[in-house]
Amino acid sequence: MGRIIFATGNEGKMREIREIMADAGMEILSMRDAGITVNLVEDGSTFEENAVIKAKGVAAFTKEDIVLADDSGLEIDYLNGEPGIYSARYLGEDTPYEVKNQIILERMSGVPGEKRGARFVCAIAAVLPDGQVLVTRETIEGYIGERPAGKNGFGYDPIFYVEEYGCSTAELTDEQKNAISHRGKALRAMKEKLSSKG
Repeated sequence: MGRIIFATGNEGKMREIREIMADAGMEILSMRDAGITVNLVEDGSTFEENAVIKAKGVAAFTKEDIVLADDSGLEIDYLNGEPGIYSARYLGEDTPYEVKNQIILERMSGVPGEKRGARFVCAIAAVLPDGQVLVTRETIEGYIGERPAGKNGFGYDPIFYVEEYGCSTAELTDEQKNAISHRGKALRAMKEKLSSKG
């Protein structure tokens, strides 16, 4: 059975990835599981570039495995697309998300509903054992709520609301979230690309 190594140490992300890729017929490991430690410098100017940088950085340590990496973030229309590719490092790398979310809500205080549009973006890059690189990109549209809600999910989930469910992505079940999320859609698109490579 082949292996997929995912270039992340984020356990919340790994849980989502394992659920979505469960039927891929491959063992799915995080970098940590695979014993790979590398300091990846994400200096690309797009989600796609950063995903490729991470995937290639980890692929340098393994020749037989497929390496996947994602770069994802939140784009808020009213804030000119912030935090965008800087989502993880927004307001400082070690700033807790409760603080980031609170500051975003404060910056958007009094902004009317029609100007609160936002989207989560996810780009996934795969580096195959033969060096081929594949990339997928998907989004989920929503809006920034007035207050944080929900305990599921992680990161910006408590302030990102989806019209379809009328709640934040942190209030969705894992199954609901994986069905509509940017990462869920990008992973399924990647799974199709990989299976077509057979």
